Amino acid sequence: MVGPKTILGYICYSIFFLPVFITLFFVGFYKGLLMAPFITLIVAFGDCLVIAGLFPLHFFWSIFCILRTKKFGPYMKCLLLLIFPIPLGLWTGLGVIGSTMMGLVVGFGWPFMETFRAISKEGVPIHIRITKCFTEGLSSSLRGACTIVSDYKDFSFYSFFSVVDELLKSKGEEPIELKVVQIPGCILAAVLGILVNMPVISIITVYKAPILLLKGWYRLIQDLIGREGPFLETMCVPFAGVWILLWPIAVILATILGIISSFGFGCYAAVVAYQEGSTRRGLLYVVAAASVFDEYTNDLLYLREGSCFPRPSYREHGSSSSLLPVNSLREQHEVIHSEEPLIGPPNVRMKTLQTVVIWDGFIKACEEIGKELLRDGAIGIADLDAWKESKNKIVNIGIPAYAFLECFFCSIKNGSSGFLLRDNIEITSVNRPEGRVFDWLYEPMSIMKEQIRSLNLEEREELYFYKYCLYSGDTSRIESWQNGGVPPQDEIRRAQLEGIGRRLQGFCLTLSRLPTSRRRFFEVVKAIEEEVKNSGGLGSSGDDIESGYKDFV
Repeated sequence: MVGPKTILGYICYSIFFLPVFITLFFVGFYKGLLMAPFITLIVAFGDCLVIAGLFPLHFFWSIFCILRTKKFGPYMKCLLLLIFPIPLGLWTGLGVIGSTMMGLVVGFGWPFMETFRAISKEGVPIHIRITKCFTEGLSSSLRGACTIVSDYKDFSFYSFFSVVDELLKSKGEEPIELKVVQIPGCILAAVLGILVNMPVISIITVYKAPILLLKGWYRLIQDLIGREGPFLETMCVPFAGVWILLWPIAVILATILGIISSFGFGCYAAVVAYQEGSTRRGLLYVVAAASVFDEYTNDLLYLREGSCFPRPSYREHGSSSSLLPVNSLREQHEVIHSEEPLIGPPNVRMKTLQTVVIWDGFIKACEEIGKELLRDGAIGIADLDAWKESKNKIVNIGIPAYAFLECFFCSIKNGSSGFLLRDNIEITSVNRPEGRVFDWLYEPMSIMKEQIRSLNLEEREELYFYKYCLYSGDTSRIESWQNGGVPPQDEIRRAQLEGIGRRLQGFCLTLSRLPTSRRRFFEVVKAIEEEVKNSGGLGSSGDDIESGYKDFV
């Protein structure tokens, strides 16, 4: 929806906007009330059915993995068996409550927002827009509810086994054993941490609540004036205005969460005492915890760095800021990209990429790369069928790692300070989506890219790197595909290359555990299979690949 350009246009726009908005508001409100019970029933009943059906499997398979793993010693296994029902019970309870809340939000919010989105579509006749205001969001919300249940089922089943099965794969490592002698000191540190840190951190939280309130209002009003953030689209302005009014409620909830987190900060003293093997260092953490929390909140509120509280070193080796891994990643990222401007011009900031655009582009790249690998004989239909049965990781790790590696090499060769995607979209620190979640994804990618750049790989080494990432280091599969890739002759250089490859595969494994990942990777498989049908059975030409896979299995 294009806004007015003249003063008279603004006056007319203001006169007609309010009655139109009120009418659309009531239409959307009625649609939300109509669909909310059905959507809530679908999401809540479906998710609860998944929880109830998988609960025995989660329970017994967790016990089996804890008993069979070689990662933990006997005493540590006993402790895990005693406490693991707690997270399992929390998962069940939060799943039921969260599913009900999700159903209410989607059931009411989806039809409500679609009402305003329908009237805002450009290039559509006005009578069609008005008709769609009454119909949009009804059937799509039902499909969305079914998709939510399907994603939750995939997350509860495949992601759970992906995490738990890692315990069975751990071999050749020194078992993590519970140090029974240190337990009394850990208990003492935890008790003192709770008694000291809960009141201190609660006071810090309450003290900074007004700052959060004013900072939040300032940022929201700034976004309203500059039409950024939640005010980017015209139809979202009224709802974002409501967000300004409801911001005090968000501050109250954040304050409550901060007070609750003080219990965790206090209990962490036991972890420090156990890891360092010293009750004294656990007590030093009790003194330093207030400073850690103070600095962390200063970072979130963009206040002055540092803290007025004492911060003794409670770690024998390394930094005492291990509670804040995001900050350490940020420091590495700032060193890598110190030449980039921290704040871009307004026309650049207005072009901030949407996360969904990047995710869709990544899935599209995986589809195209999968088709190319199929034509080159690098993968076969047997690989796709095996992935569906969870017998290999070509689709969810191999192809995404290949796509990331292609993006890294393309960005390096074109001198991009960020990442150049296949569709010529460039992601930089200026136009990338904001938020801590994207920080956890963007910054490790930046570090891996710079590590690859520093190796100055030759073309044949790059081709070997592609094979290594695609096949997850499986020697038989790497040798079966002759793409001209040759590993580095220097053993140290080869170890560095393969170490980066393993980190990239671990990064892709983390992505594959996200709730929507399996559904999107099924889209990749369907696109590759469609390529086989259109090309007249191209996948059958890769007999060597299929036989190599059978040998691998």
